[in-house]
Amino acid sequence: MELNDKDFERLEEIAYKIRRLSIEMITYGKWGHIGGSFSMAEILSVLYFKEMKVFPDDPLHESRDRLILSKAHGSPALYAALALRGYYDKEEIYRYCEINGLEGHTHIACVPGGIEASGGPLGMGLSVSAGIALGLRRKENPRSRVYCILGDGETNEGNVWEAAMSASHYHLDNLICIVDYNKAMAKGLIWELMGIEPFYDKWKAFGWNVQEVDGHNLNEVYGALYKARWVLANGKPNVVIAHTVKGKGVERAEFNYKWHTHAPDPVTADAMLRELSITYGREPLGYSKLNIKENKHTFYGGE
Repeated sequence: MELNDKDFERLEEIAYKIRRLSIEMITYGKWGHIGGSFSMAEILSVLYFKEMKVFPDDPLHESRDRLILSKAHGSPALYAALALRGYYDKEEIYRYCEINGLEGHTHIACVPGGIEASGGPLGMGLSVSAGIALGLRRKENPRSRVYCILGDGETNEGNVWEAAMSASHYHLDNLICIVDYNKAMAKGLIWELMGIEPFYDKWKAFGWNVQEVDGHNLNEVYGALYKARWVLANGKPNVVIAHTVKGKGVERAEFNYKWHTHAPDPVTADAMLRELSITYGREPLGYSKLNIKENKHTFYGGE
């Protein structure tokens, strides 16, 4: 299953905007995770603008699909996707990490119906997702799906595998997990700190349908999610291992754990955004005109 040319171009543009908005809010908020936000831009683009059934005007609609961001520190990318999808005004990104604004880690009160569960401690999201999937099954809701985005590093956590075993036991084929396998954690590379291979075999042994894709290839991501939803509804939960690049799109951040948690200053942000523009074949466009003292800005990250 592949995207038509129109959809491909649209989703590529959305992935670009997710990255731009992520830099905007992280720079303005002076905190955030560029690396892990950039690595899942294409995944979020496909989910929110092609795959998932959502209702931005009625976000708590009972028949909606649910997404749990287990790697909750990747909130800038999710907030960006939700803003672009119409859940809230894009100007709200400038309240990232402010009191009563968008929390640094996903918080359910920030975007009701868009943020399905609060996050922070890693390894919790798959348990939450399995619980929601089981609840939907017992409410006899056969069409809604629960999507969970896991970070590769958090699969070091034992409760991830407890949840994986539970999901298999309860035959939760309405649960689709996507692992953002970007190869780097906060303090180094996965294979140096706590290797997780053979990763495919682990999920298979826990009773899951497993697919592996290039997480930046829109066609591969869409094809795997389509298959998980419509073809592999066979009594097993589904996992898509998405091989990605931490910091994808900005050379200094790619595979660089030092950009796991780091907010660029406006000058660095400007350079990053101009590099992104060139990478995507757009007119070079830098950081918003920003007067930190007066807390004023001109928004350049949206349409």
